[in-house]
Amino acid sequence: MSGILALVGGGEWSEGCSFDRGLLEASGGTEVVVLATGSAYENPDKLVVRATEWFEGLGATVREAKVYTRPDAVLAADAELIRDAKFIYLAGASAMHLRSVLKDSPTFDAICAAYRGGAVLAGTNAGADVLCDPMVDSRGGAFTVGLGVVSNLAVIPRANTWSHDKIHRTVELAAKGLSLAAVPEATALIRSADGLWRSEGVGDVSIWVDGKASTIADLRS
Repeated sequence: MSGILALVGGGEWSEGCSFDRGLLEASGGTEVVVLATGSAYENPDKLVVRATEWFEGLGATVREAKVYTRPDAVLAADAELIRDAKFIYLAGASAMHLRSVLKDSPTFDAICAAYRGGAVLAGTNAGADVLCDPMVDSRGGAFTVGLGVVSNLAVIPRANTWSHDKIHRTVELAAKGLSLAAVPEATALIRSADGLWRSEGVGDVSIWVDGKASTIADLRS
């Protein structure tokens, strides 16, 4: 058993992100726990304020889990808040920082426990990237180890900002058996609790399986 997983391509909490209303309703709650860990050094307060204003418009409140460094994740002062959450949003710009902070930590254990217990887990931009294994290093487009909430799937967030050639190079680097999804901003690739995938939002999600153009119905994760 697990909850709903949403991999958002970025452009989060803005016009066009209509999927957030459905995710909130599916969570059964009126509170969203936001971890802006991936933007620890890029004014994360701005992300939290944007999330707060966005979800207020949907009738919900936002609580920030202040997990920005490895000691924050290990001490896990907010672990109980996260473990009890019905809707968790992982955000930020650096997947590498997210991984280094969360990997093998009590905070990540709490995120996984909430998700396995039925919570909605959403990752946006680097948050979407790092939840997969492998994840994509956006600097060059190569693959590296992610946190593995979902395996055998990698995503390219903010795919609308990548050139065709850069995406093609990443597709060529994909290992056999790997599914790759290019997810534009204000767009979400969503897996329901029964394991079926769909996309919502303003953009079109492109899928490759074994390096060949495929459809969402072909996803193997």
